Amino acid sequence: MNWYLQSGNNSDVAISTRIRLARNLSSFKFQLNSQKEIEELENKIKDNLYSIGYGLKFLKLKDMDDITKMSLVEKNLISPEFVLKRNDTGSILINDEENICIMIGEEDHLRIQVFSSGLDLENTLNLAIELDEKIGDTLGYAINKKYGYLTSCPTNVGTGLRASVMLHLPALHATGNINKILEAVSNLRTVIRGAYGENSQASGDMYQISNKQTLGITEKEIAENLKAIVEQVIRQEKEARKFLAKDEIALEDKIYRSYGILSNCKKISSEEISTLLSWVKLGTDLGILKEVTDLKIRKLYLYSKPANLQKYTGEQYEAIERDIKRAEIIKQIISEK
Repeated sequence: MNWYLQSGNNSDVAISTRIRLARNLSSFKFQLNSQKEIEELENKIKDNLYSIGYGLKFLKLKDMDDITKMSLVEKNLISPEFVLKRNDTGSILINDEENICIMIGEEDHLRIQVFSSGLDLENTLNLAIELDEKIGDTLGYAINKKYGYLTSCPTNVGTGLRASVMLHLPALHATGNINKILEAVSNLRTVIRGAYGENSQASGDMYQISNKQTLGITEKEIAENLKAIVEQVIRQEKEARKFLAKDEIALEDKIYRSYGILSNCKKISSEEISTLLSWVKLGTDLGILKEVTDLKIRKLYLYSKPANLQKYTGEQYEAIERDIKRAEIIKQIISEK
C-alpha cells in the first residue's frame, strides 16, 4: 500500500511528512536552458540509475498524459510549477511505493523528496540523507566548504533542506484561534502554506508547516526544531478539539450533517468535498463517527481529487460528469467492507 494511504504517528492531526533536498551537479551549469543541456543531465542520471538503486524509475513529463501529471501534483509528489515550467523538458525519478520522488530540472538539477505518513521527521530525514549521499557519491554535487550545498535560489543554500509537515487543524479554525497560532508559528523561523506549497491557499483546514532557515544549521537541528513546533501546534489543536467536544450536540450535528451530505449527494465538487471531509475526518478521529475508517478517509481525500478520480475509474470526464462520478465514488468507498 502506498504511503499516502497509510496511518502514521499522530495521524489524527499530522497527515504527512516530507523531506526535500535541493541539489545541483558540479559538472553542469546551474541554469539549463537548451534541450541538449537538459538531455545531457538526464542521460548522466539514467546511466547511473542502477547504481543509485532504491527501485527508482526514470519518467519524462512529456511522455505522461495530463491526468497522470496532475495526479502526481494532487498527491504532492511534484509541484504545479514544475509541470507549468517544465512540461516539455522535465523528468522525475520515482519508486513504486511513491515515497521517493526526485524532480529533475525544476529550479535545481535535482529536488530529492522523501515522504511518509503522519509525523515522522527523523526516519524520513534519515532515508533522505541515505539516498542523498548515494546520489552525491555517484553523480557529484556542487558544494562549497563555507556555504554548503549550492542552489539556484539563495534561500536554499547550506543544507538545501526543506522539511515540512502537513497538519489538519479544523478545531483551531472552528474556535477562531487559527490565525493566532499561525502568526506565532511564523515568528519561529517557519513558513505556513496551503496543501500544495508556495502560493497555495489552505483548503479543508490543511496547513503545511516547514522550516525557513537552511544556512548555518544542520539537517538534524532543522528536523528537531520543526518537530518541536509541530508538536506544539498538535497539542493546541487537540486542546481545541476538547473545547469543541464540550458542546457535544453541536459538534456531532456538524459532523453528521457533513457525513450525511457526503454519503447521500448525487453530485459534489472537489471544493465542497474538502470542507465536508474536514469535519468527517475530525469525527472519525474523535471516535464520534463510526461509519468511516482512517483508510476510507485517506481514500476519499485522494480519489475525490479530479485527476486521481479519473485514474481510479480509468475514464475521463468533463467537469459536471466528474461531480456526478465523485458522488458515486464516495458512496462506493464508504460502503467498502
